[in-house]
Order: sequence, then C-alpha cells, then structure tokens
Amino acid sequence: MPTVVVIGGGWAGCGAAVAAKKAGAEKVVLLERTDMLLGTGLVGGIMRNNGRFTATEEAYALGGGDLFDAVEEAARHRNIEFPGHLHVTLYDVARIEPAVRKVLDKYGIIYNTQVRVRDITMNGAQIKSVITDSDAEIYGDVFVEATGTAGPQGHCSKYGNGCVMCIIRCPAFGPRISVASRAGVTEMIGRKGDGSYGAMSGSCKLHKESLSQSLVKELNTKGVVIVPIPAELRKSESLTIKACQQYALKEFAENIILLDTGHAKLMSPYYPLNKLRKIPGFENARFEDPYAGSTGNSIRFTALSPRDNALKVKGVDNLFCGGEKAGLLVGHTEAIVTGTLAGHNSVRQVHGKNLLVLPESLAIGDAIAHVNERMQTEEGLKLKYTFSGANYFQRMQEKGLYTTDVNVIKERVEKTGLTDIFAKPVKIF
Repeated sequence: MPTVVVIGGGWAGCGAAVAAKKAGAEKVVLLERTDMLLGTGLVGGIMRNNGRFTATEEAYALGGGDLFDAVEEAARHRNIEFPGHLHVTLYDVARIEPAVRKVLDKYGIIYNTQVRVRDITMNGAQIKSVITDSDAEIYGDVFVEATGTAGPQGHCSKYGNGCVMCIIRCPAFGPRISVASRAGVTEMIGRKGDGSYGAMSGSCKLHKESLSQSLVKELNTKGVVIVPIPAELRKSESLTIKACQQYALKEFAENIILLDTGHAKLMSPYYPLNKLRKIPGFENARFEDPYAGSTGNSIRFTALSPRDNALKVKGVDNLFCGGEKAGLLVGHTEAIVTGTLAGHNSVRQVHGKNLLVLPESLAIGDAIAHVNERMQTEEGLKLKYTFSGANYFQRMQEKGLYTTDVNVIKERVEKTGLTDIFAKPVKIF
C-alpha cells in the first residue's frame, strides 16, 4: 500500500492529504514549514461566494466535502452579500485551523509543522525522498506539492514592495522552496496586467478593536460594512495589481469594504495608514496582516508548475500539484478542490490506474482544463481565475455551469458517474 508525502499544509495540501487517505493510501505524511496549517487560509475567510457555491456542492457530491465541513464549523456569517458577491459564508480565521486539524486526525493523517523541506533526492525521473532542514530524509511512493507560490522573501522585494511581514512568515520559518524546480522542472511565472511578474495578495486585515465601536458593532452583526471614501483618499490604481481580480470593481475603489472574519478584512491589497486614518471610524486603525499593510502585500504566482488536467506535474513521474502550484487559480475553494484531485490521483498513480480527469461538464473540471490551456499563452498568464468572479465566473455563467440549486448539481455529478468518487478507495484489481 502506498505512502503519500504532501509538501505544504495549506488548503490544497490538507485537501490532498485527506483525499489520498480516503483513496486508500496506507500512510499519508503532511509537511508544513510553519507552526500552523492553512497558510493564507489563516487570514482568508471567504467561501461560497458566486460560483464557489457551485464548486463547493460539486465537491460534496464527488465525496470530497470534509474540509468544507470544517468551514461550516468555523463559520461566523452565512448567506451575506457585498458588492459583486452573493450567498457568501465567512469563516472565523481564529477557529478554522483547529477545525481542519480535527479532520486530519479523523483520518489518521500524520502532519508535522515546523518541518521545512529544503531539498529532494531523485531516482531517474522519480522523486525518492524529501530532505528537511533538520536533515531528516522522508521517503514516499508519490508526492504532492502544495507549497503555494508566495515567497521566498526575495520575491516580494523583486516583484513587489518588499517583505511586508505577512502570514507566510518567511523570516521566521525559512523560505518556501519549489519541489518541482528542485526536480528540474521549468516553472512559469504569472504576470500583472502591465506584464510585470507576480501578483499582489488582494486584501489586508485590520485589528478589529482599533476601529470605532459603531463599525465593530455593525461588522459583528451584519458581517459586512461599506464606508464611502472621500475622493481625495481613493487609490483605485491598486486594484490592477491584485491577485484577486474578482474584487477589482469600482465599488472597491470608492468604498472601504470590510468583512468580518474575526479580523476586519479590508478588501484592498494595501492602504496607506495616514490616508486610512482620515476616514471616519478608522482614526485608530492598525493592520493585523500584513503588518506593513500600509505599503504593500505579499507577492504570489511566482512558481506555477506545468501539469496535465489530472494535476500530474510534467517531467516528474510521481509528483502531483494542487492550489496555486496548479496554476493561476485564486481562492480557498479552488485550492481545496485541486488538492483533492491531486491527492486522489496520487494513489491511482501508485496502483497503475488511469488518472482521473474531471469532465468539463463540471465547473471544477472545466476550470482545471481552462486554466491549463490559458497558461500556455502570454495573455493568459496576465489573468487570474476564480469561481467567484472576473473572467472565469463569466465563463461559468455563459456555459450554464453556475447554479445554486443543489439538486441540479448532484444530478450533474451523477450523470458523469463520479458520485462519491473521492470517498471510495481506489480499486487495486
């Protein structure tokens, strides 16, 4: 029975670990370089908005809903709206990581934090082991890379505004390395609209108690607060540098939009503190993440692995990828579903079974295929793709893939013959 090693404990890595175990892996080892799981999921919090509702329910119908159950357990608000986004669930960023650990414990997954992979060993075109900072060598039959695309620290200086002390915490826990790159794979770099490399994370978090009592009360009650920005304090130019292009709307330039994720999530990649504090209610505002949110945010999409639609990395016989490593996909839902497919296929690979490619009649399958195709073009590398907005959500609507009718989604999955496919062990014989 196979041993699956997952590198990176964000949403994609956790999704891969759960899926591999459910697919029949005897042993699943999850390695995370920091002291907590989930990475940017620790400061995220937005789920089920727009087409993410459809993708979430597809995941449930496919048998891969475990991490979405954790989201529900940690939810602060359900079915709220803010500009451009409907039927939103906001989870509590302080409660989500323990909820995810419970899922991993349930399946007997071995997860180790503060274990940074610094190198690998190869046997021909296969990865034999990963080597950690403590010189431990961890062997596996198949590997899933879910290390994300933010960091190392130098990338934020090279492509952004320098290290802004974000939740990735490179100075404390060491830089992220690319397993695919160590294996000799030439990776791609995403671009901003102007052609420069990388993309800036799309939001900041404010310390809620630093806001006025009236703002905090409204935020806790409604889950969302919208405050008009005086014209002279607007910074609409920052919208074009965001990774999260689903929020690059006029309303986000003309208003302060806050979401309650435990923190006050500010839907802007950064905001000069001297300007922010001139807006009523924000006189004492303080950034919670990144701490230097007055000057910039973390830079992402600097290490995209070439892969097929089964999420197998091209050029390495036993490496799969999920989350941002799998392409210009933005968001937690996107990370979970790609990680789930990668983890499931890792077990199929060991057993010599045909790898699963989700059909394009499903939103998840269509997104994986569409992003893969678009990443082969110069123009496609300048775009970001998400179920929740921008160009891909428009594609979902045009293809009739977007729906909030759960029964329709279940029937759609049933027609593919893949109902509960992620809940079943891979058949060996």
